[in-house]
Amino acid sequence: MNEQILLAERPKGMPTKDTFKYEKIEMPTAKEGEVLVQTLYLSVDPYMRGRMNDTKSYVPPFELNAPLAGGIVARVMESKSDRFKEGDIVTGMLPWKRYSAAEAKNLQKVDPELAPITTAIGVLGMPGLTAYFGLLEIGQPKEGETVVVSGAAGAVGSVVGQIAKIKGARVVGIAGSEDKIAYLKDELGFDEVINYKKGNVKEALKEACPNGVDVYFENVGGEISDAVVSLLNKFARIPLCGQISLYNLEKQDVGPRVQTPLLINSALMKGFIVADYADKFPEGIKQLGEWVQQGKIKYSENVVEGFENVPEAFLGLFEGANLGKQLVKVAE
Repeated sequence: MNEQILLAERPKGMPTKDTFKYEKIEMPTAKEGEVLVQTLYLSVDPYMRGRMNDTKSYVPPFELNAPLAGGIVARVMESKSDRFKEGDIVTGMLPWKRYSAAEAKNLQKVDPELAPITTAIGVLGMPGLTAYFGLLEIGQPKEGETVVVSGAAGAVGSVVGQIAKIKGARVVGIAGSEDKIAYLKDELGFDEVINYKKGNVKEALKEACPNGVDVYFENVGGEISDAVVSLLNKFARIPLCGQISLYNLEKQDVGPRVQTPLLINSALMKGFIVADYADKFPEGIKQLGEWVQQGKIKYSENVVEGFENVPEAFLGLFEGANLGKQLVKVAE
């Protein structure tokens, strides 16, 4: 038998385990042009929380009583396409199922010799590409500038900081535990890291950024964002990637308006999603792969074992449980 995870309810505020429902289903069969795949690793990502709401966004909402979907690394069990053969490792946006029948044209082959297969949904996949294009296309850090990254210990933020260092910038991260701070400073080479759970974030940022902020890579929103924006320099750039602190709020977030500091400083804030740069993905994957092989970019993965623990892994994202990319290992 196969198994899938459905969206059982649209959560109000923080999702719970009741938001998800497991269902046993029959094994799928591959049609012409399709492949039958077994899920090996499954990605859980903060943006999925927005898709649980029935509201307009940059991607359609998940349907009630239908399987959720996301980035998956899988093994081809049977192929009815000349694109893949049995045993190939592939990645794509697939439903949360142990086994799926997928159109071959929607999958990409993963080379296990290039890097561990999990990197296809991590540093060499959507999170890495989000960091790469958001920082370099919008942030455009220059040597000697100050780059601030919120959510710095996450899958995106940790790569942002390392690319900024490669470009010669001074990097200040914001994270939520002493373990994360030690990792970012000692392992990844961040210049300063602020624990937002301790003390006054605004005062800590002033001390860490004596020359102001030239680039702010925004992953979090809320009061942290307010504190950083107050320190913007002339012509500062803000790639707006995520707002994880707001995703589970039941009421509209209200805070200081950003228009005045943006206007005063001739600053740019631009929202983006990684798909905006889809035509440049090969370039991004190639460069990220080279940096990983050269040791210029390091990565961390937090792997939760077992398909039955997918909801737990997802909920952990909003509790700061993950260091780096949050994954679920479904099969060997």
